Amino acid sequence: MPTNSALGEKPRARAKVNSPKKSLRASRTKSDESRPKPASPESVRATQQASRMEAIGQLAGGIAHDFNNLLTVILGHSEFLLKRRESTEISRSRIDEIRKAAERGAWLTNQLLAYSRNQILEPTILQINSIIEDMDGILRCVLGEDICLELIIDPNLGWTKVDLGKFQQIVMNLAGNARDAMPRGGRLRIETLNLSISAKSAKPQPFIASGEYVALIVQDSGHGMDATTRARIFEPFFTTKEKGKGTGLGLATVYGIVKQSGGYIWVESEAGRGSAFHTLLPRVPAPSNPRIQQEIFDFRSGGETVLLVEDDPAVRRMSAEALRSAGYRVLVAPSAADALHLAQDHKGPLDLLLTDVVMPGMTGPELAEQFLLHFPKVRVLFMTGYMDDALGNHGIQGQTRRVLQKPFTHEALARHVSEALELARRPRIFRG
Repeated sequence: MPTNSALGEKPRARAKVNSPKKSLRASRTKSDESRPKPASPESVRATQQASRMEAIGQLAGGIAHDFNNLLTVILGHSEFLLKRRESTEISRSRIDEIRKAAERGAWLTNQLLAYSRNQILEPTILQINSIIEDMDGILRCVLGEDICLELIIDPNLGWTKVDLGKFQQIVMNLAGNARDAMPRGGRLRIETLNLSISAKSAKPQPFIASGEYVALIVQDSGHGMDATTRARIFEPFFTTKEKGKGTGLGLATVYGIVKQSGGYIWVESEAGRGSAFHTLLPRVPAPSNPRIQQEIFDFRSGGETVLLVEDDPAVRRMSAEALRSAGYRVLVAPSAADALHLAQDHKGPLDLLLTDVVMPGMTGPELAEQFLLHFPKVRVLFMTGYMDDALGNHGIQGQTRRVLQKPFTHEALARHVSEALELARRPRIFRG
């Protein structure tokens, strides 16, 4: 309440005497004002959920890395067996089933890597309106005739930097999830718009940083979800589908791609009232020439010498055999220290250093840095079961050297090696 002085009256004599209780009350009031306000229940829940998702992501990424080494060996040796002329039709059929199972396993580990934000992305500056419009036909095929698709495109939409293929995967996974939520048909609306968030404006979610964003909203008229389902909807292997009808990785993959791209995603939904998935991606300036693309060269072996460094014995043996069968001369080292000694003692030419990233002692990037001091003309190719974030932590982020993702096939190995060597002979050519 206002004091008498605030009302224009003279303060009374007893008002000049400081009351201990009044001083204490005033002190507490000033102290309370200086303290940070307690976080809202929504903010606390969002923080706890983000921490939980981060922990699950780290676990998923570590498991995927170990499986990628195993799958590299399985895929590689199944290819060796399929190339043998003496193999019977029955044995080739069984080996091919092993190869297909390994490829399926590789697909699953890639979903885990996407969730853990540890996959390799190739982001480009693009305008998502044209991508969504180009997907109109395939989206209608996926949804079926009983679901009405409505595209609401902002003609003034800004640009964002995202991996083209991964963005298409985001749209397809969200559309597929919406289709499953509308078994008897319904309506799916895909909307794009620009969104500006400042420190003073109300945020759609407490965890979103201030900035300029491109928004993608995918809203369905399906059965919706309750609070318990909403809290777990982006977790890997969580699914509301019947047993055997879903891996539980679709939305987890979307979550990982969005987070790795520097964006945000959340869902608004209630049981019986449909769902709306909101995706925000950072807005960037438009490119000066959006149609530039790199010309693709043919690749072939020229009998070059490759120094292979890999601490996993099975992966090392398989990779060396695959390279020799492709026509390369191969030197093999189980560690970075052995590779340096081997290179110093080698009398012939060295054309390529092919090294694993995460190794005991010295990492692949650290080896490459020392190696190039003595052999500056040697090309470098990294191979790893970890992806983007882990590579950045080990010194690769920002480097122009190439990365071969495990598990890989013989063809992928030969192609990456040939492309890395090709760059040493020819300048990069671009065409519009």
